[in-house]
Amino acid sequence: MCGCVLLFSTSTLIPLLSRCNTLERTATHCNTLQRTATHCNTLQHTATHCTTLQRTATHCYAPQHTATHCNALQHTATHCNALQHTATHCNALHHTATHCNTLQRTATHCNALQHTATHCNALQRTATHCNTGSVSASEYIDSHAASLS
Repeated sequence: MCGCVLLFSTSTLIPLLSRCNTLERTATHCNTLQRTATHCNTLQHTATHCTTLQRTATHCYAPQHTATHCNALQHTATHCNALQHTATHCNALHHTATHCNTLQRTATHCNALQHTATHCNALQRTATHCNTGSVSASEYIDSHAASLS
């Protein structure tokens, strides 16, 4: 042998080895539990970080939604301004058309009056020509007033 003196007997050594194996298994189990706890802490930290990111994303979404809504309102306002400008222009055209129609009616009436005046002048020339005869125009009109009406 090696020259070592065995201090323990077999009956003492076997329970000691058995106890040592138990301690070794306990230490291995403890290391496993420690690694599991570390892994759990990492997962918990990741979950906390994820929750923070989710809150940040939700907070970021609200202004983006508001900006989209604001752009829609701005587009509507621009469209409304264009329609208002068109309505103003249309009202001006309607006023011009009404004024033009009035002028056209006045011109038609004026033409009728001018036609009547021309006819009246012709009648007056005829009456003047007739006055040179034996009956004056006023006498002729008075005598035929009933038939002229």
